[in-house]
Amino acid sequence: MIVVEPSSSRFEVGSAALSTDEHLLERISAAENRTARLAERLERSLDLLLRYAQNAYFDRSLTRALISLLEEDGVVQSERLERLWSQRCERDALEQEENIHRDELRLRILAHAQAMDRPVFEDLVNEGFLLIEDKQVQEGITKLQHAAEISDENAALNLYLGEHYFRRGKTKHARTYLMRAHEALPDDSRVSLLLGLSCADEGEVEEAKNLLKKTMQLGGSSFAAHYGLGWLFVTEKNWRRALGEFKRALTARPSPEAHYVLGCLYYELNRDGLAVRHLRKAVQMDESYSQAYYLLAQIYERTGRKELARQALKRAGDRSPAVPLFQISKSGFRRLIAGADKRLADVLRDDALRGFEPSPQQSH
Repeated sequence: MIVVEPSSSRFEVGSAALSTDEHLLERISAAENRTARLAERLERSLDLLLRYAQNAYFDRSLTRALISLLEEDGVVQSERLERLWSQRCERDALEQEENIHRDELRLRILAHAQAMDRPVFEDLVNEGFLLIEDKQVQEGITKLQHAAEISDENAALNLYLGEHYFRRGKTKHARTYLMRAHEALPDDSRVSLLLGLSCADEGEVEEAKNLLKKTMQLGGSSFAAHYGLGWLFVTEKNWRRALGEFKRALTARPSPEAHYVLGCLYYELNRDGLAVRHLRKAVQMDESYSQAYYLLAQIYERTGRKELARQALKRAGDRSPAVPLFQISKSGFRRLIAGADKRLADVLRDDALRGFEPSPQQSH
């Protein structure tokens, strides 16, 4: 079979192929131009970065030379200056991280605002966090409290307010907001821990024990939980269970404070050998622990070791003698946080608030 092809069709195909080739060449040329411009911009950016690096190097060299000169003249202390600068950098980084955390929390609170009075609630929350960011903490907290009254079921807001007051040792106020948060988040171990410790501080022994036990069941075993529960058993004179909880507190957080607590309990039980062992461990870990030295002196005095008692008192320094930790006053035992040993109270709060970050549950 013979196929006859018009001559004109050959010219048409050729022109189409030529047009396609020209189009591809144009696209390649355009890509090459864009690549060249990008390379030029990258080169300029690299040049700027090199200049900034050189300027930073010269500035640092000049600063070091100035510090050396001032140090030679006795005006500044380089080690102290380095330490202060490092602390300032850490503080700035922490403040920036806290600002980011607060902004995320603000958005979480607003995301679960109730439809009723939503504009007023949003204004109060936004104003409150702005005031806190501007270091007007009390004014900001007051705004957030008003917002919490409008939306009393907002778990994230109630937890934030409860944590704020717990951090400052105001357990009565903390309990109010933590109770609301616990109703919304009954299986949150952090809420149970803070609420349990707040109830313990307010003298609600049974409620505190149930909450602290629940914290451990939820996986919230910690120094704070065991120490708080041990303290409650001491108020009931259940020495065996108190001793067990304080030992678990030591395991959870080996520290001079944990050893000191065990030393105090053994002292109350007249087990002087074990008391001395833990108290000596406490002062080995922290040689400035004056309360531990005072208690050591009392034990040495009680056991007739006068010279060791004198040495312990000397190491304790000129501070006022410490009141025995588990001593009962006319009004009963001292409060767990607000009325207890300040150093232990600080450690307890620090441990309870450690890693206190919002969980996904707070968004429900």
